Amino acid sequence: MKFPKFSFRWFLLGVGLIAIIGLTGMNVYSLYALHESTVVSKQENQKNKLIDFTNEVRHRFTSPLNDRFRLNTSRFEEQMQSDDEKPEAFLSMLNNASEDSLFSEVYFTDAECRPCEDGGEIRKYNPQTESFEWVDQTPEEVSDGITMARTNMSVLIGDYRWQTRIFFDTHRSLTIAIINSREEELLGFVNLLIDSDYLLESYLTPKISELFRPAEESGIVVWLHDWTQDEVLASTDESVPYDFQLVSTTQNFPDLLNNWNLKASFTESPTISASRATLIRNLSVLGATVVFLIGALVFMFITAQKERNLARRQAGFLANVTHELKTPLAVMQAAGENLADGRVNDESRITSYGRHIHNEAMRLRGMIEKLLDVAKADAGQMVLKPEYANLVDEINTYLQNKRSMIRSEGVKVDFQYDEPIPKVYIDRSSFDTIFGNLVENAIKYSGDEKYIGIRLRNTGKHLNVDVIDNGRGIPPGDQKYIFDKFYRVESSLTANTKGHGLGLSIVKDLTELNGGSVSVTSEENKGSTFTITFPLDSTNTNQTHKLNGESINQAESGDQRKRQKSSKPAET
Repeated sequence: MKFPKFSFRWFLLGVGLIAIIGLTGMNVYSLYALHESTVVSKQENQKNKLIDFTNEVRHRFTSPLNDRFRLNTSRFEEQMQSDDEKPEAFLSMLNNASEDSLFSEVYFTDAECRPCEDGGEIRKYNPQTESFEWVDQTPEEVSDGITMARTNMSVLIGDYRWQTRIFFDTHRSLTIAIINSREEELLGFVNLLIDSDYLLESYLTPKISELFRPAEESGIVVWLHDWTQDEVLASTDESVPYDFQLVSTTQNFPDLLNNWNLKASFTESPTISASRATLIRNLSVLGATVVFLIGALVFMFITAQKERNLARRQAGFLANVTHELKTPLAVMQAAGENLADGRVNDESRITSYGRHIHNEAMRLRGMIEKLLDVAKADAGQMVLKPEYANLVDEINTYLQNKRSMIRSEGVKVDFQYDEPIPKVYIDRSSFDTIFGNLVENAIKYSGDEKYIGIRLRNTGKHLNVDVIDNGRGIPPGDQKYIFDKFYRVESSLTANTKGHGLGLSIVKDLTELNGGSVSVTSEENKGSTFTITFPLDSTNTNQTHKLNGESINQAESGDQRKRQKSSKPAET
């Protein structure tokens, strides 16, 4: 299937825009993914640090008890009942625990003892004598810890294959169950009371502060939280109050400190801030690049469209101007042949032929001059001879010279101006061309009742020349193009009206070369107003001009005459 050319161009433009937008989307996604990866990686590192810290805390509890792995539980009962031979590894473990500030007291009881029941007996270890002393009253923490360990071991004893097992009663005590795994027999319990003050004040709080620096450095706020009491025990940044809505992750201690956990909230660390700044910078550069690319693509497309339209208008212009040139040449040729052959002897007919030849020659000359003006403007070879000119005189002169043409067209001319009208510094020949083109257009495109209004207005800084007609008007969509070369408004009137689309282009070029500007206001079926604006300077603003040989500022006897408005229709 063959697509129309214009559709294919639009298709290519759409493909180009989609490609740019697609690549931009991929780059934006990649940049965001890279930033998110940085954020996630940083947060995962912080989570791993939390896990490592809880494992380190567990190791801190169990490292003084490493000698438990050397226990010979097959002879443990026998050695414990002997006064002379005690288990060496067992005593070493108890001595290490007693010397550690983490533990305040060490207790031991055999498997049959139930300290929580009446009459249950338990022994306290004395590291100085390396002996066990019976106590009259069992501390509550010891009783609870051993009871919890006994309950758990009653379930595990059948499948457990190790000789010791550690149980934690929150942050109060640690209980070691001693097991003869071969016989599936429980031998006894060692209970170590935990010094909570030391644990919290001397170990956990400093350690947390050491590992997790203030939030502005580490990008994380960590709270040691007692979730049963809803109490914050320690924090890495006191300036950030605890709020459960801020918590990003929670890390429990493995098999210990069951009532406590670590809660953390991720903040923006320097690494994440740098990543975000890089993201914003890259997105800004990417956005500017995309805008530039899309702008360049659209600009090239619009330029190509304009060039295509211009080429089409030029082709139409060449066809039109060829026809326009052939017509006067044909008339002149025919008239010249008749005169040269002596076929015309009547003096009135000779005069008529001569008039035809003259008129067609002037018409041909006008077309050639327009073409030359366009060529000079395009080549930058337009030569101006500016001088201070009185536009009232210039307009009156033009109307006087064109009196016969205006009368033959049946045009009503209304020329008005506000006095005083200062002179402007322009090239007179250029102004004659500018004004003549506007008047000719007004006549050409007027309706049946031809009317031209001419207004001169002094705004103080500018002198405005308005050329008004009551023609068909210009559609809003065409008004911005009418000053382009070869452009003609498509309508039934213009189709039947001779023209080349050069007049208004010449007006615009010559006006700008003289330092002025041109604009149009138009409403369909109501006419158009073309406004030429020339700047005034301090040297000519106060100048006056003479109308009919008399100064408009001349003092007359008795009073100063003030002319508010002068209306001078063209003499026909």
